[in-house]
Amino acid sequence: MTIRIIIDVLIVLGTFFAIAGTVGILRMPDCFCRMQSATNISTLGLLLVVVAGILYGIFVSQSWASVGKVAFIGVISLISNPAGSHALAKAAYKRGNETVPLVCDDMKEGDEQ
Repeated sequence: MTIRIIIDVLIVLGTFFAIAGTVGILRMPDCFCRMQSATNISTLGLLLVVVAGILYGIFVSQSWASVGKVAFIGVISLISNPAGSHALAKAAYKRGNETVPLVCDDMKEGDEQ
């Protein structure tokens, strides 16, 4: 019974972060802030649900195949979300999508980064 409560709390927390990130996407002023909010949705919200899925697979359904699949989804998400967000941010910067002046602009000096 205790493990089910922990699983439910993790799912509710993951859902909360997903909803908060969605609100952040709608309320942020420029594309870079919206991109940061979208990355938080997919990383933190998904990882909490992945941990809940792993716990469910271990303790409730006792299905190691499900645990492996859910863990694989978590690892792929941890690898691809930051890389994809960085690529989108770099493309948006090169296109000139900044609506507010940037405080620190390291990419303006050269493209060797």
